[in-house]
Amino acid sequence: MVRIDGWLCRPGRGGGQVAGGRRSLGRDFGWLWAAYGVSTFGTRLAFDAFPLIAVLVLHAGATEVALLAASGLAVGAVVAVPLGAWVEFREKRPVMVTADLIRCAALLSIPVAFALDGLDLGQLLVVSVVVAAADITFGAAGGAYLKSLVPPEDLLVANGRFEATTWTATALGPPLGGMAVVVFGPMTTVLADAVSYLLSALGLRAIGGKEGQQTERTRLSPTAPSGLRMSDLPAGWRHILTHPTLRPLFLNTLSVNALIMAPAPLLSVLMLGQLGFSPWQYGLAFAVPCLGGLLGSRLSRPLVARYGRRRVLLTTGTLRACWPVGLAFVGPGTSGLLLVMAVEFGLITCMGVFTPVLATTRLDRTPPDRTTRTLSAWSITSKTTTAAVTALWGLLAALTGPRTAIALAGVLLLATPLLLPRHEREPRRSAAE
Repeated sequence: MVRIDGWLCRPGRGGGQVAGGRRSLGRDFGWLWAAYGVSTFGTRLAFDAFPLIAVLVLHAGATEVALLAASGLAVGAVVAVPLGAWVEFREKRPVMVTADLIRCAALLSIPVAFALDGLDLGQLLVVSVVVAAADITFGAAGGAYLKSLVPPEDLLVANGRFEATTWTATALGPPLGGMAVVVFGPMTTVLADAVSYLLSALGLRAIGGKEGQQTERTRLSPTAPSGLRMSDLPAGWRHILTHPTLRPLFLNTLSVNALIMAPAPLLSVLMLGQLGFSPWQYGLAFAVPCLGGLLGSRLSRPLVARYGRRRVLLTTGTLRACWPVGLAFVGPGTSGLLLVMAVEFGLITCMGVFTPVLATTRLDRTPPDRTTRTLSAWSITSKTTTAAVTALWGLLAALTGPRTAIALAGVLLLATPLLLPRHEREPRRSAAE
């Protein structure tokens, strides 16, 4: 072990060459990045497609739409629990291709059923569960595959590029998707999302060759189980909760994500209802600040190089908690719109720095034989926690009003930096290790 950027790290292979002022991570990473980009853009293009279809096509009410969103996410997360352990000791790229094809087929069933006049809420729920489980499985396998594909010293560069792609798609996708729905109908974005997963699968297939040395060592490890055992399922959570660095990062991320996402529906009710903003103004208020995500993802690597990984996580993790409380003071008109843009820009910029550094730290602190289960456990817990807190905040808003509930979430967020790790410590080794 050597100390890099203020953290204990494993020595790794040599980094990529710099070409044209940009660090090259190789042809294989280029295909992986392209596959990620096209599927991410398709997903952002179809942002809120299921609620739109439920309301515009099936004439569902608010309760049915909320049940569809919460149930699909929660059940999909439960289904994904055994998949993380099952995927751990298998080659990751075939799993990723399969997950893409499953998502493509599931989404294509919606326009087909619509054309045959057989679409109902039950099918939307089943598709949302399948897509949610495939999303978690793909993300966990993708993180493990990235770790085998890219040298450890280039993981931050790779995660920074993924983060920049995410925010670019988030800025462009929903407005373009909204225009597509208006011009071509509500099924358009679902069809585009399905096609994006097919293109992603083709991009992953284009990588070719065998997976990296770490994946091979994991798959051929003498400790790798020949079949799925119940004791394998909690291994990801066990690793997270016993690691002195990952545990506080995990608890902090769960809290921050839930307290940021839970008030989001309430903010839409406040802005579109009580304050009278039009839908295009509401979309603009959240599309423009995504440029902060691009800025943050570009800053993450030079900031880590100058100040170290631990200090960057602590600083940006603290700063991102300071912005959302400002949303409680949003008012009508241009000043209110500018306030939302400023708050979201500051929040997203901090997230653009924090997220790739967190992703890199999480991969670096996880052994190859537990990577998939750890990433699955992290994602499953995050999604179920966010769903539960969102439902709780809906009840709270019914009692206090949306503005009060938004303010309370912002105040609670101010305490989340206390969960961030202040010091780097080696995890305890078991007697067997």
